Amino acid sequence: MNSPKPRLLIIGAGGFVGQHLARQAASACEVFQADLAPPPGANALAMDMTSAASVDAGFRQVSPQAVALLAAIADIDQCEARPDLAEAVNVAGTAHVAEACACTGARLLFISSAAVFDGSRHGYCECDAVSPVSVYGRTKANAEELITTILPARSIILRLALVIGFAEGAGTNAMLNKFAARLRAGEPVSLPDYEYRNPIDAVTLSAFIIELLQRTGVSGIFHLGALDSISRFDLGVRLAERLGFPRHLVQRQTVPLPGRAPRGLDHFLLTGKIQSVCQTRVPSCDEVIERAIHGSSKSDL
Repeated sequence: MNSPKPRLLIIGAGGFVGQHLARQAASACEVFQADLAPPPGANALAMDMTSAASVDAGFRQVSPQAVALLAAIADIDQCEARPDLAEAVNVAGTAHVAEACACTGARLLFISSAAVFDGSRHGYCECDAVSPVSVYGRTKANAEELITTILPARSIILRLALVIGFAEGAGTNAMLNKFAARLRAGEPVSLPDYEYRNPIDAVTLSAFIIELLQRTGVSGIFHLGALDSISRFDLGVRLAERLGFPRHLVQRQTVPLPGRAPRGLDHFLLTGKIQSVCQTRVPSCDEVIERAIHGSSKSDL
């Protein structure tokens, strides 16, 4: 991204992370926002990534120099119930975008997941072999393989364990919006005390995405998350307390609920590699929680 205002196409811009990224990237890029339904604002377009024709039409309209692919079926239980849909969006759709990037010379940053690992041990680096236990994890692992084959030198795969924060608009799956709404209504929230993650907030995540895309010589797989890990239950308690809600509303779940897709117990992603190439600092869990609730200016990152 060498020009003063390079064209950045965000696919999945209507989602939780997409909203944050579009806002934060606006000062550095000419941002184009694509989703199934065009997001509000200028430079918005409809795109169905399951259709190669729709993807190609969007690329012709924008001629992007960089693409951030955020769109996915990310609900793990939905993927387990609808593997055909998960395959169509997460794998075939990703291939359509990667092929369009290959044809146009655009760089691609793809959001992947710690779910490519089985979560049976503490600490995963980028060189570890994938071992997914869910349909969602398998689709992400397959999408990564496709991207590496199609765009070996012009792609960045960014794996995340958990993203938290408030959405900037309606209609997203932002965890904090739903969490705070339930607590505000006095409803208890049960969270597993046996699943460990190193979360990242959407503000810091967006800063890393922008920096990675600006570093034209960077490619490959990177892990991003907080420096330390935390159980989902303890994370919920800390969030509730910071939001001013009684901690007793966050209840401890000690066994998996029936009917849920399998999940890894410990998805702690090691972040040494991304910190070695980025000036944006990898935060602690406490910093992630604070930024998720209150946001952060660029100077804080």
